[in-house]
Amino acid sequence: MAPVFRFAPSPNGYLHLGHAYSALLNFDLAREVGGRLLLRIEDIDATRCRPEFEAAIYEDLAWLGIAWEMPVRRQSQHFTDYRAATERLAALGLLYPSFESRAEIARTIAAEEAKGSWPRDPDGAPLYPGIARSLSPQAVAELKQADAPMALRLDMARAIAASGPLTWTEQGTGPGGETGTVAAQPGAWGDVILARKETPTSYHLSVVIDDALQGVTHVVRGQDLFWSTSVHRLLQQLLGLPQPVYRHHLLVRDGTGAKLSKSTGSTSLRELRAGGTTPADIRRMVGLSDPAAAS
Repeated sequence: MAPVFRFAPSPNGYLHLGHAYSALLNFDLAREVGGRLLLRIEDIDATRCRPEFEAAIYEDLAWLGIAWEMPVRRQSQHFTDYRAATERLAALGLLYPSFESRAEIARTIAAEEAKGSWPRDPDGAPLYPGIARSLSPQAVAELKQADAPMALRLDMARAIAASGPLTWTEQGTGPGGETGTVAAQPGAWGDVILARKETPTSYHLSVVIDDALQGVTHVVRGQDLFWSTSVHRLLQQLLGLPQPVYRHHLLVRDGTGAKLSKSTGSTSLRELRAGGTTPADIRRMVGLSDPAAAS
C-alpha cells in the first residue's frame, strides 16, 4: 500500500511561507516514496473560515506546482463522523460537560494564581481548573434544560488510566530535539475540549478522525504541533484507530525569530506572487531544493 500524506490548512486567512514549506515538503516526500498526497480543508470554525480563503488555497498550491488527489475533504461536511466519535467516548465514561464561560474560567484561575502558581499546557495556556467535575447530575440536567453554552471535555485522568502509557514514532524532531520513539504526555494538556454545543468537534478530535478515515500513514507538520501529538495518540488509542508516523519540521520564522502567522499579518503567498516572486524563489526562501533543477 502506498504511503499517504496530507496537507491540511484552515481557510481563515491567506497562506504564507510557513504553509508553503509544509505543503511542499509533504508533496516532495510523497513523490519520493511513490505515495499519495491529500488536501484537507479544516474549516470547522465557521466564524473565521471564508470561501475566498479556501479558493486562494487551491490557487496558491497550484501555483507552487503541487498536485493533490480529489476529492478534497472539507471538515464542515463531516460533523456526523466527529459526533459519532464523541458518542463512543461518552459511552466509555470519558467525557463530561462544562458550562463556564471563558471569563468565568479566567477568574477562577486568577484566584488560584493569587495563591501561587497554576499549571499551564505546552502552548502556555493555563489548564482548565475542573470546575464542572463537581457538578451534580441534577445541576447538569438543569443547565442543559436552560440551553446553556456547553463544551464536552475529556476526563484526562480517566482517559490515561484507560489507555496506559503511549508512544509515537517521530521521524523529525521536537522542539527539544526529541526523535525516534517519543513518550506521549497527554496529561500536560489537562481536560481538553473535544466538542462544543455549536460545533460538534475540535481540532484534536477532527484531525484524528480524518487521518484515520483518509488512511493517512505519514503526518508531516510544524513543530508547534509536536506536543499536540500526545493528545492525538491518546484519542487514537481510545477509539481504536491506526497510528500514523509523524514528522515535525522546523518552523519558518520572521526576522525577529517569531513564527509566521496569519493573525499577525505575515506576508502572504499571493502578495509575494504579485511582487514577482516565482515558485522556484519560494522553494529557495524556505530552504527546499528545486526538483526540476535537480533533474
